[in-house]
Amino acid sequence: MLATRTRDPRPAETVAAGGKGAVSGRRGPAARIDAATPPHRDRAVDALRAFAILGVILGHWLVTAFVPSGDGQLAVTSPLASMPAFAPVSWVLQTLAIFFLVGGYTAAKGYKTGEPYLPWVRRRLGRLLRPVPVLLLAWVPATAALWWAGYEAGTLRTLVKLVLSPLWFLVVYGALTALTPLILAAWRRVGVRGAVIPVAVTAVIDLARFGLNGPAWPGWATVITGWLVPFYLGVAWANGALRSRRTAVGLLAGGAAATAGLIMYAGYPASMVGVPGAATSNLNPPTLAAVAFGIAQVGLALLLRRPLARWMEQPRAWAGVALANLSAMTFFLWHQTAMMTITVGAALTAGTLPGLHSAPDTPMWLMHRLPWLLAFVAALAGFRALAHRFERPRR
Repeated sequence: MLATRTRDPRPAETVAAGGKGAVSGRRGPAARIDAATPPHRDRAVDALRAFAILGVILGHWLVTAFVPSGDGQLAVTSPLASMPAFAPVSWVLQTLAIFFLVGGYTAAKGYKTGEPYLPWVRRRLGRLLRPVPVLLLAWVPATAALWWAGYEAGTLRTLVKLVLSPLWFLVVYGALTALTPLILAAWRRVGVRGAVIPVAVTAVIDLARFGLNGPAWPGWATVITGWLVPFYLGVAWANGALRSRRTAVGLLAGGAAATAGLIMYAGYPASMVGVPGAATSNLNPPTLAAVAFGIAQVGLALLLRRPLARWMEQPRAWAGVALANLSAMTFFLWHQTAMMTITVGAALTAGTLPGLHSAPDTPMWLMHRLPWLLAFVAALAGFRALAHRFERPRR
């Protein structure tokens, strides 16, 4: 799943002769990373993963607001709750379908028919789950410290929920990764048409929930069926399908048209992320609108592959993407903690500050929020320095 530190065993001049890597005399770290990258690595796929990580992080940092209550506690709200006109922001920053597309692609590329299953799945899931216990253990004393500082159970529950909420992604991603051999078998039998099945199942579940006023609990099945669609398309992509520009344009246009139709005529929310207080969320669990939106994102990703591949030929651009992928799980797991560290720390030491603790009910809130992103980045860099070592396997 993630970029590795594997160094090409061939001499540097051989790598350069193959068209990838550095020529003699280049000394910078970007050039060294470029030279160490195996020529067969698909850099565009790594770039898509890096942009998906960036989208998730910025999305959470921009749509999560902490507002103090009268008794000094903190409540979580969202600018989308009071400013629904900003829903298109969620269309840019909700990039989970790209994660699952890339996940299906890399899982299919990494699994060889006849390969022993248990060592393979243990290796793949280890990359996902290895850094999780460190995060959970760190929040035990952090929760105790917040309680000692005066925060009550309601605030603590809210903060811990924000820390744990990204873990659902790892559960679903890990389950689909573990099912890769079955998904590959389905691909070989029915081809791209197999993606229609989880789309249809999601549609039936939504019809039962919303059209027939059925119970809500069956909707959680779409956590698998909804994200199986981009994962399956990633498997198809890895096996040589979806390569034509016409296919990519069709997925983008068809998915966008279906998303617009479901929002305008079927009553689905316009926001592609959850909004506090909203009756329906497109994300928890995924709805048919989220699936259609994900298909559009897949089409866009396929269209961007060639431009990204050309851009990744530049050593500096590739070095940034490679380093981001090396710390992908650390960034994903700790970005909420970084935001809360700055927010809660400022509340305890400096009181209420615009953009951190002010109500997100006017566009000016966004202007106040943007400078704080630099503080969030600095905190995340600190957590990365402390926790990144746990992302790598023990020797």
